Amino acid sequence: MRRQLLVLIGTTTAVVLTVLLIPLGLLVRSHAEDRAMTDATERAQSIAGVVGSAAGQRDGGREVVDNLLNGFNAKDQPRSSVVLADGTVLGRRTPGVSEDALKLARRGRAFTYAPGEKRGGGRVVMVPVLGSGASAARASGPAHSASVVQVAVTDEQLRAGVLPSWFALLGLGGALMLLGLAFADRLAARIVRATRQLANVSDRLAGGELTARADPLGPRELRLLAGRLNELGERIDGLVTAERERGADLAHRLRTPVAALRLDAEGLRDEGEAARIGASVAALERSVDGVIRAARRAGADPGTQRCDLAAVVRERAAFWMPLAEDQGRTVTVDVPPPHASPHPVRVSPDELSAVLDALIGNVLDHTPEGTSLWLTVSSDGTLTVEDEGPGFGDAAEVAVRGESGAGSTGLGLDIARTTAEDSGGTVQLGHSPHGGASVRCHFGTHGD
Repeated sequence: MRRQLLVLIGTTTAVVLTVLLIPLGLLVRSHAEDRAMTDATERAQSIAGVVGSAAGQRDGGREVVDNLLNGFNAKDQPRSSVVLADGTVLGRRTPGVSEDALKLARRGRAFTYAPGEKRGGGRVVMVPVLGSGASAARASGPAHSASVVQVAVTDEQLRAGVLPSWFALLGLGGALMLLGLAFADRLAARIVRATRQLANVSDRLAGGELTARADPLGPRELRLLAGRLNELGERIDGLVTAERERGADLAHRLRTPVAALRLDAEGLRDEGEAARIGASVAALERSVDGVIRAARRAGADPGTQRCDLAAVVRERAAFWMPLAEDQGRTVTVDVPPPHASPHPVRVSPDELSAVLDALIGNVLDHTPEGTSLWLTVSSDGTLTVEDEGPGFGDAAEVAVRGESGAGSTGLGLDIARTTAEDSGGTVQLGHSPHGGASVRCHFGTHGD
Protein backbone atom coordinates (compact mmCIF):
# COMPACT_ATOMS: atom_id res chain seq x y z
CA MET A 1 0.00 0.00 0.00
CA ARG A 2 2.80 2.37 0.86
CA ARG A 3 4.52 1.73 -2.47
CA GLN A 4 1.27 2.19 -4.37
CA LEU A 5 0.67 5.55 -2.70
CA LEU A 6 4.21 6.66 -3.55
CA VAL A 7 3.78 5.62 -7.19
CA LEU A 8 0.42 7.39 -7.42
CA ILE A 9 1.62 10.65 -5.88
CA GLY A 10 4.93 10.52 -7.77
CA THR A 11 3.12 10.05 -11.09
CA THR A 12 0.70 12.86 -10.33
CA THR A 13 3.52 15.20 -9.33
CA ALA A 14 5.47 14.33 -12.48
CA VAL A 15 2.47 15.08 -14.70
CA VAL A 16 1.84 18.42 -12.97
CA LEU A 17 5.51 19.42 -13.20
CA THR A 18 5.63 18.45 -16.89
CA VAL A 19 2.57 20.54 -17.69
CA LEU A 20 4.09 23.45 -15.76
CA LEU A 21 7.76 23.26 -16.80
CA ILE A 22 7.35 22.72 -20.56
CA PRO A 23 5.47 26.01 -21.13
CA LEU A 24 7.83 27.71 -18.71
CA GLY A 25 10.82 26.43 -20.69
CA LEU A 26 9.30 27.69 -23.95
CA LEU A 27 8.64 31.03 -22.28
CA VAL A 28 12.28 31.24 -21.20
CA ARG A 29 13.45 30.61 -24.78
CA SER A 30 11.01 33.18 -26.16
CA HIS A 31 12.17 35.71 -23.58
CA ALA A 32 15.82 35.10 -24.52
CA GLU A 33 15.05 35.64 -28.21
CA ASP A 34 13.12 38.83 -27.45
CA ARG A 35 15.99 40.10 -25.34
CA ALA A 36 18.52 39.37 -28.09
CA MET A 37 16.40 41.02 -30.77
CA THR A 38 15.74 44.07 -28.59
CA ASP A 39 19.48 44.46 -28.08
CA ALA A 40 20.10 44.09 -31.83
CA THR A 41 17.43 46.68 -32.65
CA GLU A 42 18.93 49.15 -30.19
CA ARG A 43 22.36 48.59 -31.75
CA ALA A 44 20.99 49.17 -35.23
CA GLN A 45 19.21 52.36 -34.20
CA SER A 46 22.33 53.65 -32.45
CA ILE A 47 24.45 52.99 -35.54
CA ALA A 48 21.79 54.55 -37.78
CA GLY A 49 21.83 57.70 -35.68
CA VAL A 50 25.62 58.00 -35.96
CA VAL A 51 25.57 57.29 -39.69
CA GLY A 52 22.88 59.92 -40.20
CA SER A 53 24.86 62.52 -38.19
CA ALA A 54 28.13 61.77 -40.03
CA ALA A 55 26.58 61.96 -43.51
CA GLY A 56 27.40 65.65 -43.86
CA GLN A 57 31.03 65.26 -42.85
CA ARG A 58 34.02 64.76 -45.09
CA ASP A 59 33.92 61.35 -46.85
CA GLY A 60 30.53 60.83 -45.30
CA GLY A 61 32.10 60.29 -41.88
CA ARG A 62 33.31 56.83 -42.81
CA GLU A 63 36.11 56.90 -40.29
CA VAL A 64 33.69 57.66 -37.49
CA VAL A 65 31.36 54.91 -38.65
CA ASP A 66 34.25 52.40 -38.95
CA ASN A 67 35.39 53.12 -35.40
CA LEU A 68 31.85 52.72 -34.14
CA LEU A 69 31.40 49.43 -35.96
CA ASN A 70 34.70 48.11 -34.62
CA GLY A 71 33.44 48.74 -31.11
CA PHE A 72 30.15 47.00 -31.77
CA ASN A 73 31.74 44.01 -33.50
CA ALA A 74 33.58 42.74 -30.44
CA LYS A 75 33.93 39.02 -29.80
CA ASP A 76 30.64 37.11 -29.28
CA GLN A 77 28.65 40.23 -30.23
CA PRO A 78 26.09 40.49 -33.06
CA ARG A 79 27.69 41.23 -36.45
CA SER A 80 27.03 44.89 -37.37
CA SER A 81 27.57 46.51 -40.77
CA VAL A 82 26.44 49.49 -42.85
CA VAL A 83 25.63 49.29 -46.56
CA LEU A 84 26.04 52.80 -47.95
CA ALA A 85 23.92 54.22 -50.72
CA ASP A 86 26.65 53.55 -53.30
CA GLY A 87 26.84 49.85 -52.24
CA THR A 88 29.96 50.17 -50.09
CA VAL A 89 29.88 47.96 -47.01
CA LEU A 90 31.37 49.23 -43.79
CA GLY A 91 32.13 46.76 -40.98
CA ARG A 92 31.69 42.99 -41.14
CA ARG A 93 29.55 41.96 -44.09
CA THR A 94 26.39 40.12 -43.17
CA PRO A 95 26.10 36.95 -45.29
CA GLY A 96 22.83 35.55 -46.50
CA VAL A 97 20.97 38.86 -46.97
CA SER A 98 19.12 38.78 -50.26
CA GLU A 99 19.06 41.67 -52.68
CA ASP A 100 15.31 41.92 -52.40
CA ALA A 101 15.57 42.46 -48.66
CA LEU A 102 18.27 45.10 -49.18
CA LYS A 103 16.16 46.94 -51.79
CA LEU A 104 13.17 46.90 -49.42
CA ALA A 105 15.27 48.45 -46.65
CA ARG A 106 16.65 51.13 -49.05
CA ARG A 107 13.09 52.23 -49.68
CA GLY A 108 12.88 53.32 -46.04
CA ARG A 109 11.37 50.30 -44.33
CA ALA A 110 12.90 48.90 -41.13
CA PHE A 111 12.26 45.20 -40.44
CA THR A 112 13.73 41.97 -39.11
CA TYR A 113 14.81 39.46 -41.70
CA ALA A 114 15.33 35.71 -41.26
CA PRO A 115 17.74 34.43 -43.94
CA GLY A 116 16.87 30.78 -43.31
CA GLU A 117 18.94 27.74 -42.49
CA LYS A 118 20.56 27.55 -45.95
CA ARG A 119 21.91 31.09 -45.55
CA GLY A 120 23.27 30.71 -42.04
CA GLY A 121 20.10 31.01 -39.98
CA GLY A 122 19.63 33.57 -37.24
CA ARG A 123 17.96 36.96 -37.62
CA VAL A 124 19.05 40.23 -39.25
CA VAL A 125 17.76 43.62 -38.14
CA MET A 126 17.73 46.05 -41.04
CA VAL A 127 17.28 49.79 -40.37
CA PRO A 128 17.44 52.39 -43.20
CA VAL A 129 19.25 55.72 -42.72
CA LEU A 130 17.10 58.10 -44.71
CA GLY A 131 18.82 61.17 -46.15
CA SER A 132 22.26 59.68 -45.72
CA GLY A 133 22.85 59.20 -49.42
CA ALA A 134 21.95 62.57 -51.01
CA SER A 135 24.76 62.42 -53.57
CA ALA A 136 23.78 58.89 -54.54
CA ALA A 137 20.20 59.97 -54.91
CA ARG A 138 21.15 62.44 -57.62
CA ALA A 139 22.90 59.70 -59.52
CA SER A 140 20.55 56.77 -59.18
CA GLY A 141 17.17 58.10 -58.12
CA PRO A 142 15.27 58.35 -54.91
CA ALA A 143 14.81 54.61 -54.62
CA HIS A 144 18.45 54.23 -53.71
CA SER A 145 18.85 57.25 -51.44
CA ALA A 146 19.17 55.35 -48.10
CA SER A 147 22.03 53.60 -46.43
CA VAL A 148 21.11 50.44 -44.52
CA VAL A 149 22.33 49.34 -41.13
CA GLN A 150 22.45 45.55 -40.68
CA VAL A 151 22.81 43.78 -37.32
CA ALA A 152 22.96 39.98 -37.65
CA VAL A 153 22.13 37.76 -34.62
CA THR A 154 23.11 34.08 -34.80
CA ASP A 155 20.99 31.19 -33.46
CA GLU A 156 23.43 30.77 -30.56
CA GLN A 157 23.07 34.41 -29.59
CA LEU A 158 19.28 34.16 -29.84
CA ARG A 159 19.33 31.34 -27.31
CA ALA A 160 22.04 32.65 -25.02
CA GLY A 161 21.30 31.69 -21.41
CA VAL A 162 18.44 29.35 -22.34
CA LEU A 163 20.27 26.11 -21.53
CA PRO A 164 21.33 27.17 -18.01
CA SER A 165 17.78 28.35 -17.38
CA TRP A 166 16.43 25.00 -18.51
CA PHE A 167 18.85 23.19 -16.20
CA ALA A 168 17.69 25.42 -13.37
CA LEU A 169 14.08 24.56 -14.15
CA LEU A 170 14.93 20.86 -14.24
CA GLY A 171 16.68 21.18 -10.89
CA LEU A 172 13.67 22.97 -9.47
CA GLY A 173 11.39 20.26 -10.84
CA GLY A 174 13.59 17.53 -9.36
CA ALA A 175 13.62 19.25 -5.98
CA LEU A 176 9.84 19.60 -6.06
CA MET A 177 9.54 15.94 -7.03
CA LEU A 178 11.75 14.82 -4.12
CA LEU A 179 9.85 17.10 -1.75
CA GLY A 180 6.55 15.68 -2.97
CA LEU A 181 7.79 12.09 -2.59
CA ALA A 182 9.09 12.81 0.92
CA PHE A 183 5.73 14.28 1.90
CA ALA A 184 3.94 11.36 0.24
CA ASP A 185 6.17 8.88 2.08
CA ARG A 186 5.34 10.44 5.45
CA LEU A 187 1.65 10.49 4.59
CA ALA A 188 1.75 6.90 3.32
CA ALA A 189 3.67 5.75 6.40
CA ARG A 190 1.05 7.33 8.64
CA ILE A 191 -1.81 5.69 6.76
CA VAL A 192 -0.04 2.32 6.57
CA ARG A 193 0.84 2.42 10.28
CA ALA A 194 -2.78 3.12 11.19
CA THR A 195 -4.03 0.42 8.82
CA ARG A 196 -1.59 -2.18 10.16
CA GLN A 197 -2.63 -1.34 13.71
CA LEU A 198 -6.27 -1.89 12.80
CA ALA A 199 -5.38 -5.22 11.16
CA ASN A 200 -3.38 -6.27 14.21
CA VAL A 201 -6.20 -5.39 16.60
CA SER A 202 -8.66 -7.28 14.37
CA ASP A 203 -6.41 -10.36 14.45
CA ARG A 204 -6.13 -10.15 18.23
CA LEU A 205 -9.90 -9.86 18.60
CA ALA A 206 -10.37 -12.81 16.24
CA GLY A 207 -7.88 -14.79 18.35
CA GLY A 208 -9.91 -14.24 21.48
CA GLU A 209 -8.00 -11.33 23.03
CA LEU A 210 -11.12 -9.30 23.69
CA THR A 211 -9.25 -6.56 25.56
CA ALA A 212 -7.40 -5.48 22.39
CA ARG A 213 -8.16 -1.88 21.43
CA ALA A 214 -7.01 0.37 18.57
CA ASP A 215 -5.54 3.85 18.95
CA PRO A 216 -7.19 6.54 16.77
CA LEU A 217 -4.41 7.18 14.23
CA GLY A 218 -4.23 8.36 10.64
CA PRO A 219 -6.91 10.13 8.58
CA ARG A 220 -10.39 10.84 9.85
CA GLU A 221 -11.87 7.75 8.17
CA LEU A 222 -9.33 5.41 9.82
CA ARG A 223 -9.85 7.10 13.20
CA LEU A 224 -13.59 6.55 12.79
CA LEU A 225 -12.96 2.91 11.88
CA ALA A 226 -10.76 2.48 14.97
CA GLY A 227 -13.55 3.84 17.16
CA ARG A 228 -16.09 1.48 15.65
CA LEU A 229 -13.68 -1.46 16.05
CA ASN A 230 -13.19 -0.58 19.73
CA GLU A 231 -16.96 -0.41 20.21
CA LEU A 232 -17.26 -3.83 18.56
CA GLY A 233 -14.57 -5.26 20.86
CA GLU A 234 -16.31 -3.88 23.94
CA ARG A 235 -19.64 -5.27 22.77
CA ILE A 236 -18.19 -8.74 22.11
CA ASP A 237 -16.32 -8.67 25.41
CA GLY A 238 -19.52 -7.84 27.26
CA LEU A 239 -21.50 -10.58 25.52
CA VAL A 240 -18.80 -13.22 26.06
CA THR A 241 -18.35 -12.21 29.70
CA ALA A 242 -22.07 -12.53 30.32
CA GLU A 243 -22.15 -15.91 28.57
CA ARG A 244 -19.10 -17.09 30.52
CA GLU A 245 -20.66 -16.09 33.81
CA ARG A 246 -23.89 -17.89 32.98
CA GLY A 247 -21.98 -21.04 32.01
CA ALA A 248 -19.81 -20.90 35.12
CA ASP A 249 -22.84 -20.35 37.34
CA LEU A 250 -24.60 -23.32 35.78
CA ALA A 251 -21.52 -25.53 36.20
CA HIS A 252 -21.07 -24.54 39.82
CA ARG A 253 -24.74 -25.28 40.52
CA LEU A 254 -24.19 -28.79 39.19
CA ARG A 255 -21.32 -29.44 41.60
CA THR A 256 -23.58 -29.75 44.64
CA PRO A 257 -25.87 -32.51 43.29
CA VAL A 258 -22.86 -34.28 41.78
CA ALA A 259 -21.12 -34.28 45.16
CA ALA A 260 -24.30 -35.66 46.75
CA LEU A 261 -24.40 -38.44 44.15
CA ARG A 262 -20.79 -39.34 44.89
CA LEU A 263 -21.51 -39.55 48.62
CA ASP A 264 -24.57 -41.73 47.95
CA ALA A 265 -22.48 -44.00 45.74
CA GLU A 266 -19.85 -44.41 48.41
CA GLY A 267 -22.55 -45.44 50.90
CA LEU A 268 -23.81 -48.38 48.85
CA ARG A 269 -23.26 -51.82 50.37
CA ASP A 270 -22.61 -53.52 47.03
CA GLU A 271 -18.99 -52.68 46.28
CA GLY A 272 -19.31 -53.48 42.56
CA GLU A 273 -22.39 -51.28 42.20
CA ALA A 274 -20.68 -48.56 44.23
CA ALA A 275 -17.63 -48.71 41.94
CA ARG A 276 -19.81 -48.53 38.82
CA ILE A 277 -21.86 -45.59 40.04
CA GLY A 278 -18.72 -43.92 41.38
CA ALA A 279 -17.10 -44.16 37.93
CA SER A 280 -20.21 -42.58 36.36
CA VAL A 281 -20.16 -39.80 38.91
CA ALA A 282 -16.45 -39.24 38.25
CA ALA A 283 -17.20 -38.94 34.54
CA LEU A 284 -19.94 -36.44 35.31
CA GLU A 285 -17.52 -34.47 37.48
CA ARG A 286 -15.04 -34.33 34.60
CA SER A 287 -17.77 -33.06 32.29
CA VAL A 288 -18.76 -30.37 34.76
CA ASP A 289 -15.10 -29.42 35.18
CA GLY A 290 -14.76 -29.20 31.39
CA VAL A 291 -17.75 -26.85 31.25
CA ILE A 292 -16.15 -24.61 33.87
CA ARG A 293 -12.83 -24.49 32.06
CA ALA A 294 -14.53 -23.81 28.71
CA ALA A 295 -16.46 -20.95 30.31
CA ARG A 296 -13.23 -19.52 31.72
CA ARG A 297 -11.61 -19.56 28.29
CA ALA A 298 -14.51 -17.46 26.99
CA GLY A 299 -14.17 -18.73 23.45
CA ALA A 300 -10.52 -17.75 23.05
CA ASP A 301 -8.18 -20.00 21.09
CA PRO A 302 -5.68 -21.86 23.30
CA GLY A 303 -2.42 -20.02 23.77
CA THR A 304 -3.71 -16.62 22.65
CA GLN A 305 -3.95 -15.03 26.11
CA ARG A 306 -1.11 -13.92 28.39
CA CYS A 307 -0.47 -13.54 32.11
CA ASP A 308 2.42 -13.15 34.53
CA LEU A 309 3.22 -16.58 36.01
CA ALA A 310 5.01 -15.19 39.07
CA ALA A 311 2.18 -12.77 39.90
CA VAL A 312 -0.51 -15.47 39.71
CA VAL A 313 1.56 -17.87 41.86
CA ARG A 314 2.01 -15.19 44.53
CA GLU A 315 -1.72 -14.41 44.48
CA ARG A 316 -2.90 -18.06 44.75
CA ALA A 317 -0.28 -18.91 47.38
CA ALA A 318 -1.58 -16.04 49.50
CA PHE A 319 -5.13 -17.35 49.02
CA TRP A 320 -4.29 -20.90 50.23
CA MET A 321 -1.91 -19.83 53.00
CA PRO A 322 -4.55 -19.58 55.80
CA LEU A 323 -5.81 -23.14 55.18
CA ALA A 324 -2.25 -24.47 55.03
CA GLU A 325 -1.46 -22.81 58.34
CA ASP A 326 -4.58 -24.33 59.89
CA GLN A 327 -3.28 -27.77 58.86
CA GLY A 328 0.17 -27.05 60.24
CA ARG A 329 1.83 -26.98 56.82
CA THR A 330 4.82 -24.91 55.76
CA VAL A 331 4.40 -23.32 52.34
CA THR A 332 7.60 -22.13 50.64
CA VAL A 333 7.08 -19.81 47.67
CA ASP A 334 10.18 -19.30 45.51
CA VAL A 335 9.15 -16.68 42.91
CA PRO A 336 10.76 -13.41 41.73
CA PRO A 337 9.76 -10.34 43.74
CA PRO A 338 6.95 -8.11 42.45
CA HIS A 339 9.36 -5.42 41.23
CA ALA A 340 11.33 -7.91 39.10
CA SER A 341 10.76 -8.51 35.38
CA PRO A 342 7.48 -10.35 34.63
CA HIS A 343 7.39 -13.98 33.47
CA PRO A 344 4.70 -13.96 30.74
CA VAL A 345 3.20 -17.31 29.73
CA ARG A 346 0.59 -18.11 27.09
CA VAL A 347 -2.17 -18.90 29.57
CA SER A 348 -5.09 -16.79 30.78
CA PRO A 349 -5.07 -15.72 34.46
CA ASP A 350 -8.24 -17.74 35.17
CA GLU A 351 -6.83 -20.96 33.68
CA LEU A 352 -3.53 -20.58 35.51
CA SER A 353 -5.40 -19.95 38.75
CA ALA A 354 -7.41 -23.13 38.14
CA VAL A 355 -4.17 -25.11 37.65
CA LEU A 356 -2.68 -23.79 40.89
CA ASP A 357 -5.89 -24.36 42.81
CA ALA A 358 -6.06 -27.94 41.56
CA LEU A 359 -2.41 -28.77 42.33
CA ILE A 360 -2.37 -27.08 45.73
CA GLY A 361 -5.76 -28.61 46.56
CA ASN A 362 -4.40 -32.07 45.71
CA VAL A 363 -1.57 -31.61 48.20
CA LEU A 364 -3.89 -30.35 50.91
CA ASP A 365 -6.47 -33.09 50.31
CA HIS A 366 -4.24 -36.13 49.75
CA THR A 367 -1.25 -35.66 52.05
CA PRO A 368 -1.20 -35.82 55.86
CA GLU A 369 -1.60 -32.60 57.79
CA GLY A 370 1.74 -30.98 58.56
CA THR A 371 3.20 -31.96 55.15
CA SER A 372 5.21 -29.08 53.70
CA LEU A 373 4.62 -27.63 50.24
CA TRP A 374 6.99 -25.88 47.81
CA LEU A 375 5.97 -23.60 44.91
CA THR A 376 8.78 -22.60 42.50
CA VAL A 377 8.76 -20.43 39.34
CA SER A 378 11.72 -20.49 36.94
CA SER A 379 12.58 -17.96 34.25
CA ASP A 380 11.69 -20.35 31.37
CA GLY A 381 7.99 -20.41 32.31
CA THR A 382 8.06 -23.53 34.50
CA LEU A 383 5.92 -23.98 37.61
CA THR A 384 7.02 -26.69 40.05
CA VAL A 385 4.76 -27.92 42.88
CA GLU A 386 6.48 -30.29 45.35
CA ASP A 387 5.60 -31.84 48.70
CA GLU A 388 7.05 -34.30 51.20
CA GLY A 389 4.07 -36.60 51.25
CA PRO A 390 3.79 -40.22 50.04
CA GLY A 391 4.38 -39.23 46.42
CA PHE A 392 3.22 -41.01 43.24
CA GLY A 393 3.24 -44.77 43.01
CA ASP A 394 3.45 -45.10 39.22
CA ALA A 395 3.77 -41.83 37.26
CA ALA A 396 2.56 -43.52 34.06
CA GLU A 397 -0.69 -44.59 35.70
CA VAL A 398 -1.20 -41.25 37.40
CA ALA A 399 -0.86 -39.46 34.06
CA VAL A 400 -3.96 -41.23 32.72
CA ARG A 401 -7.03 -38.99 32.83
CA GLY A 402 -9.36 -39.71 35.72
CA GLU A 403 -7.00 -42.02 37.58
CA SER A 404 -4.93 -41.37 40.68
CA GLY A 405 -2.93 -43.50 43.01
CA ALA A 406 -4.27 -41.52 45.97
CA GLY A 407 -7.91 -42.35 45.44
CA SER A 408 -8.95 -39.09 43.80
CA THR A 409 -10.45 -38.59 40.36
CA GLY A 410 -7.19 -37.25 38.90
CA LEU A 411 -8.93 -34.13 37.59
CA GLY A 412 -6.34 -31.76 39.06
CA LEU A 413 -3.47 -33.29 37.10
CA ASP A 414 -5.63 -33.42 33.98
CA ILE A 415 -6.39 -29.69 34.30
CA ALA A 416 -2.69 -28.95 34.62
CA ARG A 417 -1.76 -31.16 31.65
CA THR A 418 -4.49 -29.80 29.35
CA THR A 419 -3.69 -26.17 30.18
CA ALA A 420 0.06 -26.66 29.70
CA GLU A 421 -0.38 -28.46 26.38
CA ASP A 422 -2.81 -25.84 25.08
CA SER A 423 -0.13 -23.20 25.72
CA GLY A 424 2.52 -25.26 23.91
CA GLY A 425 4.12 -26.76 27.04
CA THR A 426 4.26 -30.06 28.91
CA VAL A 427 3.70 -31.58 32.36
CA GLN A 428 6.19 -33.89 34.04
CA LEU A 429 5.37 -36.01 37.09
CA GLY A 430 8.12 -37.31 39.34
CA HIS A 431 9.55 -37.55 42.81
CA SER A 432 10.46 -34.52 44.85
CA PRO A 433 13.91 -34.16 46.43
CA HIS A 434 11.96 -33.70 49.66
CA GLY A 435 10.61 -37.26 49.40
CA GLY A 436 7.12 -36.60 48.02
CA ALA A 437 5.52 -35.86 44.67
CA SER A 438 6.75 -33.34 42.10
CA VAL A 439 4.64 -31.78 39.31
CA ARG A 440 6.55 -29.65 36.79
CA CYS A 441 4.32 -27.62 34.48
CA HIS A 442 6.15 -25.92 31.63
CA PHE A 443 3.91 -23.33 29.99
CA GLY A 444 4.55 -21.84 26.57
CA THR A 445 6.13 -18.40 26.64
CA HIS A 446 5.89 -15.54 24.15
CA GLY A 447 9.04 -16.69 22.35
CA ASP A 448 7.92 -20.31 21.91
